[in-house]
Parts: sequence; C-alpha cells; structure tokens
Amino acid sequence: MRDPYSVLGVPATASDGEIKKAYHRLAKELHPDLNPDDSVVAERFKEVSAAYSLVGDAAQRKRFDGGEIDADGQEKARYRYEYAGGRGGAGGPGGPGGPGGGFGGGGFNAEDVFGEFFSNMRGGNGGGGAYGGRARQQKGPDRSYKITVDFLDATKGATRRITLPDSRMLDVRIPAGIEDGKQIRLRGQGDPGPAGAGDALVEVSVRKHKQFRREGMDIHLDMPLDLASAVLGGKIEVPTIDGPVTMKIPKGTNSGKTLRLKGKGIKPPKAETGGNQYVHLQVTLPDPPDPELTALLETWAQSQIENDDEANQDQDSTTTENE
Repeated sequence: MRDPYSVLGVPATASDGEIKKAYHRLAKELHPDLNPDDSVVAERFKEVSAAYSLVGDAAQRKRFDGGEIDADGQEKARYRYEYAGGRGGAGGPGGPGGPGGGFGGGGFNAEDVFGEFFSNMRGGNGGGGAYGGRARQQKGPDRSYKITVDFLDATKGATRRITLPDSRMLDVRIPAGIEDGKQIRLRGQGDPGPAGAGDALVEVSVRKHKQFRREGMDIHLDMPLDLASAVLGGKIEVPTIDGPVTMKIPKGTNSGKTLRLKGKGIKPPKAETGGNQYVHLQVTLPDPPDPELTALLETWAQSQIENDDEANQDQDSTTTENE
C-alpha cells in the first residue's frame, strides 16, 4: 500500500482531527453504495479504509511513524545475531572474523539464519513468531447520532428513521421503556474499516409529556376531580399510556388523595410485570362558578352556623345547671 498519509491526502504532521475529517470526506465520496459496479472506486475505498485503520488509530500511528511497522501494517524486518553454540555475530565465536567464523566456514549457516527469519515472519511454530504476522486489522470507527422521541414512544416502543452520512436511511427500533439519555448500539452501521464496519451509537432524548411523568417503571398523573364526584363518589375516565380506563372514586375523597392503577405503568420487553400508574386527585370547583352550587353552599354554610349556635347555647345551659 502507498503511504497512508498520501492516500488520505494529508501531511504526516496532520492532527488526529484532520485525519479523521479527511477520512470521512473520502469515505462518503467513495462509498460503494454511491458507486455501484465501479471496481476502481471500490479499490480506492478499500485503500482509504486501510490507511485510516493505520494512522487513524493512535497506537498504530505511533508505531508507523516510529518505523516499527510499514504501510501494510506489517512488522519491519530486524536482524539479530546471537552467540550460541558456535554460531555468533560478526567478530564472535563462529561469526565472520572470529574463530571458525566467516561466511564460508565454521559454524555460521546463512540458510539456517534466513530460514528462521522467514519462519518467524510467517508466524511459525503454530503462532505469530517473534516478528510474526500482520498487524491486527481493526474495524472502522463508530458513528454517533442523536434522536428525539415522544414520551409515549419511549414507554411503548417505536421505530424511528435516521439518515446516515452516505444518505442511506436506517430504521432504529426504540425498545419499550428506554430512558432519556440512553444509547442504542447498532452493530455494523458505523464507518467502514479493513475488518468490517464500526457501530452506530444512537443517543435517545425523550420529550416531556403534558400529563404523564415517569419515576422508574411507574407513571404518575395529576387528575382533576369535580366536587360532586369527590363528595358523592362515582366513576371517572383516566388516561393511561395504553389508553383511557374507568376508575372508581370513593365517597368523600379529599384533594391530594392518590389512587393506584395496578400494572398500568411501563413494561419493558423482557420484564414479567410492568410498573403501576399513580393518580393524584385534585378536587376542583367549576369555572366559571355555578350559581346553583353557590346558593346551595350558602344555605349549607348558614345551616352550619345555626347548628353551631344551638350547640353553644345547649352547652351554656348545661354549665349553668351544674353550677
């Protein structure tokens, strides 16, 4: 492969951000989906991806810049002469210029040396020898996205579509019960690389609901209650994330009382049971005021005053008699 910096069109002194930017530009331009049946572009795309896998990775780039690996990611050859059993380096026992040395005599065997070297390069003895093998190929970089979903879609689950940088459309399955700020990983939907594409990481933001609020797997709701239902009891219709249900109101219900709808909360896909819905009742008066109700309450209030006066008089009489 050519010099990876030249392939990406950047100088060797380019920053990591400049390298990444150049790669994204070329990957989008050369992507096979945008250039079907074009073998020349396909090869160029592979070359760009391989170049980025080398210098787009900080550790690999450091090794390449330091001369440890070549543009194909292979270890560069290193020769080592050792003194061992009559075979040695230059000037050593059995080496050139030493006793029994020289390439023509004694213990130095060029075939043995280079045979061992090429065995190591091939990863002999069942493994990747001292200089063995090709540098580990890496997947392409991950891609990050953000989507915003409605409250009910987050609690019940839904499918949303996102557009990738290469203009492809991708359907994202929103699992039921996902919380605000959580990520969904879509494997193989990131940027391409020699060992396959990276992943797409989709961060989910959940819009607030005008009625419901969430606490764990439970749903909470503030519910207005008319005065007649509060005093006399009855049945009212209550919204839930699954649709409206009928709930019984006991007689004499005070404002602030909380009733539970069992199992009407959030139920994640693998959960055996779901959460509950808690209805916080708020007694309300009619707006505008009802004249009949006002007159009735005035009569009731007057009767309460009269009853209190009679009770006080009876108490005074009882006290006088006892004295």
